[in-house]
Amino acid sequence: MPDLRYRVRGGIPLRGDITISGSKNAALPLIAGSILCTGETVFRNVPRLRDIEVMLEILRFLGADASFHEGTVRIRTDRMQSKPIPGEFVGKLRGSIVLLGPLLARFGVVEMAYPGGCVLGKRPVGAHVAALVQMGATDMSTEEALHLQGALHPAHVVLPEFSVTATENVLLAAALLPGRTRIDIAATEPHVQDVERFVAAIGAKVEGIGTHTVTVEGVHQPACVEHRVVNDYLEMGVFALAALVTKGKVRIHGADPEQITMFLETIRRMGAVFRWDEDGVLFVDGELSSLRAVKVQTLIYPGFPTDLMAPMGVALTQANGVSRIFETLFEGRMAYLYELEKMGAHIEVLNAHEALIIGPTPLRGRQVASNDIRAGAAMVLAGLCAEGETTITDVRYIERGFDRLDEKLRKLGASIERIEEGESSK
Repeated sequence: MPDLRYRVRGGIPLRGDITISGSKNAALPLIAGSILCTGETVFRNVPRLRDIEVMLEILRFLGADASFHEGTVRIRTDRMQSKPIPGEFVGKLRGSIVLLGPLLARFGVVEMAYPGGCVLGKRPVGAHVAALVQMGATDMSTEEALHLQGALHPAHVVLPEFSVTATENVLLAAALLPGRTRIDIAATEPHVQDVERFVAAIGAKVEGIGTHTVTVEGVHQPACVEHRVVNDYLEMGVFALAALVTKGKVRIHGADPEQITMFLETIRRMGAVFRWDEDGVLFVDGELSSLRAVKVQTLIYPGFPTDLMAPMGVALTQANGVSRIFETLFEGRMAYLYELEKMGAHIEVLNAHEALIIGPTPLRGRQVASNDIRAGAAMVLAGLCAEGETTITDVRYIERGFDRLDEKLRKLGASIERIEEGESSK
């Protein structure tokens, strides 16, 4: 496959307006949810991402008709069947795990190679299996493949952890089961709430949306609906931080303050200047902001999102004082700090979960790598505020999670080029 890179020239304040795309983390389980409906399901505001294309490829492999055009996905699953999904599909996409619930609920069997994707430390499938076993599934998995079968029934499901995708698997499975399913220890992220709203739209009765205890009364024949994917609050956070580190002025359309309370409070403590306009647009004024050190700890939602820790780490290199970051969810999230050190950041890694960032330090352009989707975005932010030119490799990670990030940044005045195998920019 061709090598894709970004070449970024730093030192340019970002200015202008940007509109947030739909959430990948919502779109993937929603697309999986179309399996429950035998007519045409339509999703709008779908981001243009590699992960979305892979999920649609999987559904086509299973017999679905699926199209994707200008943010709209149309899916028909009336001729679909459940058959073993090979690693060439699911090995590219950790999010394919959300196929377990709807396939098992509709067909009584699901078999797939173990899902892949970003390397973020151990992300076991045990929570998914445990939840579906509580609903009546028999676990026949081997070391090579996940394999569950059996007729599911409504149940009281207690998740072993606050797992976003395990919560979504149970929600989607329960939607097709007449009777009452209760989910305890449910995740509450905005993308989970979007799945809950979809389940309600197709005919199930859902109570407790956005809480840790959710009940679903499923239906035998779900309705086919049109559904608009919720906007990506994580993308909003990246653009807010981009405005801060470049000392720019950016108006962000499509952000929802209710989704990002802890993030906004954290950057406020850091000295960020921002406001919500009357029309609901978030204006971030990096020029007036004077950044200072803070302590940041990731937590389950509505705490500080783990997916914004790496971009936040870049901002902390420009803050005055000693900041402490504490990543509580994934032990693999800290690798981006070593890339930042190449660029001149002053960092002390205390252990796999904690580090000190001493600032402000001027960053210098270097060649750095994208270790995962969010670390890749962090490297882009570092390049935007660094002196000179930064080359970011492995940008396929970035493009799995961000809808045309380079194009949006160019719209704000950034100097960023997309390079394919050393060819001219795109």
